[in-house]
This record gives sequence, C-alpha cells and structure tokens, in this order.
Amino acid sequence: QVQLVESGGGLVQAGGSLRLSCAASGRTFSSYAMGWFRQAPGKEREFVAAISWSGGSTYYADSVKGRFTISRDNAKNTVYLQMNSLKPEDTAVYYCAAEYNEVVVTYCTVSMSPECFGSWGQGTQVTVSS
Repeated sequence: QVQLVESGGGLVQAGGSLRLSCAASGRTFSSYAMGWFRQAPGKEREFVAAISWSGGSTYYADSVKGRFTISRDNAKNTVYLQMNSLKPEDTAVYYCAAEYNEVVVTYCTVSMSPECFGSWGQGTQVTVSS
C-alpha cells in the first residue's frame, strides 16, 4: 500500500478557489491511479475526480465538471485537485485515495465508488462560505 497525506484545505468564500495536494510515499506511485473523494456531515463519501497512472485519463463527478481539475506529478509523488468557482455545497472533508491503475481501469471507470480504492489519506477540510 501507499501512504497518503493531504494538504491545502481551508475556508474560502463562494466563487473562490483552492488547490488540494496529496503527497504519496513509496517508489511505485506511478503504478497507481489516484482519486479524490469527499464526505459532508451526515452524507456518504462520494467520488469527486480520478486520474490514471500516466495522467492520460481523467474522470469527474458531474457536480464538479468544468470547475475542478485533477492532475499529478509523478516525479514529486503528488496529485492535485484544483478547485475553482467553489460553492457552499462543496463543503466537505476531502480525501485522497490510491489503487493500482489496472484495478481502477478494469473495474471502476463506469462507477468510481470508494470501494475501488484501497489506500486513503486522513482527509482535509474544505469549507465554502456563502
């Protein structure tokens, strides 16, 4: 497994931007597909975005398409989530997740559920005020 540490969360006004980072340990980062999920109070954890090992394929939840961008830098073992035009409904704890690329590509591209990913970070809080 890979260890993940998120950073970059905080408080922002509606319409603002934040960039989340997720630093991964281990020498095989480039073997993993990476994902971002979020969980609001009283709600289930939901898919936000994912990216393949090379960055060549990206996936987004409909609710964030056109506003969020996922990217990765394999030389730095880091994945990013650029969040623009933030809305109060984006308020949640955001989690970084990792799974071997082959698993995600084979089983999860139709529906990116949390069960697709085996390694998780501790989460970072994002709060969007209206």
